Amino acid sequence: MNQQAMIAAVAARDKECDGSFVYAVKTTGIYCRPSCPSRHAKIENVVFLELPEQAETKGFRACRRCRPDLANVKDPILSLTRQVCRRIENHVDSQSGDKLSLAVFAEETGYNEDYLARSFKKVMGISPFDYYDTLRNKKLKENLQKGEPVSEAAYGAGFGSSSRLYEKANERLGMSPASYAKGGKGAEIAYSIVDCFLGRILVAGTRKGVCAVYFGDNDEKLLDELQLEFPKAEIAPEIGDLAEWTLKITDFLANKVAAIPEIPLDMFGTAFQRRVWQELLKIAPGKTKTYKEVAINLGAEKSSRAVGRACATNPVSLIVPCHRVIGSDGKLHGYRWGLERKELLREWELTG
Repeated sequence: MNQQAMIAAVAARDKECDGSFVYAVKTTGIYCRPSCPSRHAKIENVVFLELPEQAETKGFRACRRCRPDLANVKDPILSLTRQVCRRIENHVDSQSGDKLSLAVFAEETGYNEDYLARSFKKVMGISPFDYYDTLRNKKLKENLQKGEPVSEAAYGAGFGSSSRLYEKANERLGMSPASYAKGGKGAEIAYSIVDCFLGRILVAGTRKGVCAVYFGDNDEKLLDELQLEFPKAEIAPEIGDLAEWTLKITDFLANKVAAIPEIPLDMFGTAFQRRVWQELLKIAPGKTKTYKEVAINLGAEKSSRAVGRACATNPVSLIVPCHRVIGSDGKLHGYRWGLERKELLREWELTG
């Protein structure tokens, strides 16, 4: 179905389309079936997705009224993809020490490994292993934020041992697991909120580097967002190097210097997200790339949607320039801080 057909189905609350797609509302963080009786959201706040699992990897929660996560999927490839997703989710939840592989999926579904891998990646934009890795990282993050010791958090997320986790700590967290665990309890995160031409800007960081750059209009909402990421951290106004990092960012916005200042980063991201963010850093000021072009440069041509999700979850806007990525139609699509700010940043760079 194209987007216009999906918009019409949601407007009509068409039950025949349940299982064909779900729609998520950015302002509420909830996704629904097309037939959901809830109040319709503004179309600019709606994202259409093929599977509930796609919505959940983007951070949306299932609606409790229509339970889109329980709908039967009609398309056979989507159904197969969902079956693999559920198998991976159950494996992570069970904390099983058994090895998970495409061979296991092939035996359970009756399809060969190559077909399974290609079908899954076509729908989800990432491989089954990347999806598994994403879920393990999410579970790890939750366990650490609850204050669990690193060894217990790693085992509970399916890593088997904390030593395997430390091997790729920088890919997974941008900081060591122990450091991120402190982010859940006892970490020192400093922040500063100042004015810029885009409204208010929050810059926050640990002693290692900047972990957040947010735009908004309300200081309390900006601070609430930071506290949601680190609910048990010791968050306080600027200390240490943060004042200097904030000044570099605001000077950049005020004076239109040639390049974004080099500032140390201390941010969370899966291996794929970090690859996307590294690719965004290669886009010059005033230039753009499409989501598909970024995916091709990564050697993952079918991963445009996954690239879009990585842009949407970028915690350090401006420094990692996700505003320089546009749709294949040449239009601006999605920006965590609003399309109006994305347009202003684009115009600001083009006239600099």
